[in-house]
Amino acid sequence: PRAPTRSRRTMLKLNRLAALSLLAAPTAGLTLHAGLRSPVLGARGVQMMAGTTELYADVTKTIGNTPIVKISDKMCPEGVEIYAKCEFFNPLSSVKDRLALAIIEDAEKRGDLKPGDTVVEATSGNTGIAVAMVCAQRGYKCVICMAEPFSVERRKLMRMLGAKVIVTPKAGKGTGMVRKAEELCAKHGWFLCHQFENEANWKFHEATTGPEILAAFEGKKLDYWVTGYGTGGTFHGAGKAIKAARPDVQIVLAEPADAGLIVSGIETERNADGSPVGSHPAFKPHPIQGWTPDFIPKVLDDAPTDLRSTLLPIPGAEAVATAKALAAKEGLLTGISGGGTMWAALETAKMAPKGSVILAMLPDTGERYLSTPLFADIAADMDEAELEIAKSTPSFQLLPDAEPVLQAVGRLGKAVARTAMGRRPDLSALRAPRAARAALVELL
Repeated sequence: PRAPTRSRRTMLKLNRLAALSLLAAPTAGLTLHAGLRSPVLGARGVQMMAGTTELYADVTKTIGNTPIVKISDKMCPEGVEIYAKCEFFNPLSSVKDRLALAIIEDAEKRGDLKPGDTVVEATSGNTGIAVAMVCAQRGYKCVICMAEPFSVERRKLMRMLGAKVIVTPKAGKGTGMVRKAEELCAKHGWFLCHQFENEANWKFHEATTGPEILAAFEGKKLDYWVTGYGTGGTFHGAGKAIKAARPDVQIVLAEPADAGLIVSGIETERNADGSPVGSHPAFKPHPIQGWTPDFIPKVLDDAPTDLRSTLLPIPGAEAVATAKALAAKEGLLTGISGGGTMWAALETAKMAPKGSVILAMLPDTGERYLSTPLFADIAADMDEAELEIAKSTPSFQLLPDAEPVLQAVGRLGKAVARTAMGRRPDLSALRAPRAARAALVELL
């Protein structure tokens, strides 16, 4: 093999120096966590992110340890710091990967799941995708019940993972899909996850999500933690861990303004297993998929009453707009729920004392929302500005009401065109070095 070039030798030396410096001084501003990407230096001394140094036994071992990213001053108000915990770094791109693993592992330990069993859940999509992933890895059959309004891409993802997706009528809302899941399990003897009632849900967040946040902010300020709720597992479990270690942290809980179940003060009537008897009277349809079903989940209800410092209603339009801003200004592609949580963080920042540090949860990826209001004004075809860019050079144009332009123009284009027609091109007039022309002749 050829000897390394000078730049390559330089890069190798810098990488060795970076590794030695990390070993010698692991607390010098760079913290390494098992299973996370570790920093190395590139050829010009620029910090890059190397791939993970772990070999994983299966995909479920990659769940958790999601990164926390600082929000720039393009969105963050002056005088405060805002960070986002990016749960879309989980293998199936949402915080619900944690829930699915927690519930299935807990059922296995208790002997409720055996090889070949069927796992059932009622879900708006992210939990179903996560459950389908874990079932595929473990070898269980999977049936998901999902209400009609939720995005079709979620159905397709679950089916891609091997699940059967049972779509329930829109009029039945969230309680309808729950009832269907219960019926199927009662008839066929299948295992129901009970994500809205299962203690394994919040306990997993208490053991993972909360400690991850505490580790990231060890020795640093953290004044506010902001989250929404779907089942309430993240709020209950991670909130409990954060408050136990740092009682001064204020927890802001967000819920859709159109579905103010908690703010209404009306409790959810429950069956013996904790599931809702019916739809909550304060519920109205809202665009923040994954948040606030038409009942107050038991997992949320069981959280300590003093866990929450503030309850903040989130306008649906603001959640959508903030998710778009995160993508366009920060490069963070999150869903409507992530936009809602970040809007709550931005509102909190307006009222927070100078120097405050705020952490917001981004629960999932924006790719789950292609058929929802989040992408309603994102066109598939080129707009006027894009068409102008396309027309600024003559080749390979695809313009409305015009034949596609494929061939290049000019002397080189004519040479290529003559070659395509089987004629020998005349390259003598090309303004290129003789060696380049010779190489082109050989290529053509």
